[in-house]
Amino acid sequence: MAEEAAHPAVREREGRFGDGAMRLSGVMARLCGWRPEEFWGATPADVAAVLAGWAPENGADGADGVDRAALAAMMEQYPDG
Repeated sequence: MAEEAAHPAVREREGRFGDGAMRLSGVMARLCGWRPEEFWGATPADVAAVLAGWAPENGADGADGVDRAALAAMMEQYPDG
């Protein structure tokens, strides 16, 4: 059975997700020693909690991190389900 071709916008979004996921999996491997199954088994909250330990305290270097509005926008752009 032949697969239907995805709409160009879907292919573009999937490409961006795949590129971002590949970069993030590399970060988690280098910083935390995560193997692929650990990365793909983790939730975004798991990744954020682990990376929070590597981030400077707010104001330590002028970085305030991601605010609630930016987080909500990312969650809308890349839904988990």
